[in-house]
Amino acid sequence: MKITAAEIYRSIENIRAKSPLIHNITNFVVMNNTANALLAIGASPVMIHAEEEVADMVVLASALVINIGTLSEPWVRGMFKAFAAAGEKGVPVIIDPVGAGATPYRTRTIRELIHAGKPAIIRGNASEIMALTDDTLQTKGVDSTAGSGEAVATAQHIARDRKCVVCISGEVDYIVNSEKVIQVHNGHPMMTKVTGLGCTASALCGAFAAVEKNPLAAAAKAMAVMGIAGEMAVEQSQGPGSLQMHFLDILYGLSETDISKHLKIG
Repeated sequence: MKITAAEIYRSIENIRAKSPLIHNITNFVVMNNTANALLAIGASPVMIHAEEEVADMVVLASALVINIGTLSEPWVRGMFKAFAAAGEKGVPVIIDPVGAGATPYRTRTIRELIHAGKPAIIRGNASEIMALTDDTLQTKGVDSTAGSGEAVATAQHIARDRKCVVCISGEVDYIVNSEKVIQVHNGHPMMTKVTGLGCTASALCGAFAAVEKNPLAAAAKAMAVMGIAGEMAVEQSQGPGSLQMHFLDILYGLSETDISKHLKIG
């Protein structure tokens, strides 16, 4: 599969034209960040987690993003209810296993969740992806202790088992299914100094999955746009604070020329 600048931009145009509703069950830390990123790319975010209404909301959405960053029992019940409703309606589900491996409760919850239905995309850093199957792995909170390349074999195993796409974020992003591996070499180290940009990547996967039927292509396009916008934002930034502002502005105005100039994918 070859992902071109023209194909990526075509999906962005579709997002901007259709403004798909992206239902996010996400964490307190990143709600504002991810909502603004979705708005900037052209999607319509909704942040609803109450178990009493998630099933009703998800059937109106074009994608569901489940992020386990700040867990509580009512939120967990809401995640399972939303996942089930999305499965019944054919809504693509993106799961972000934030901090998997950090605590037994977190690891048990995410393992049960990814087996509760059929996710379209699972996106996390290397340690989080590896913790989905490795009982001996100890992570450092939400930060990865492994390079993204170390998690490729685990990602391929999960992709075959769950029949989904697994995306590993890192210096190189790896997007895998049961047959293919795509590498995205865009991004900048300063992006790791802004909280929630990984969660933003998962939200953007939701936006692209809403307009792109192939989950592998959707995840690859989202990660390319994420990395390109980060690179371009760093060029204009003094540090992490201004990076956040410029990142949103660049997402909003990203052009096919920008993508063609910066895209590093294989």
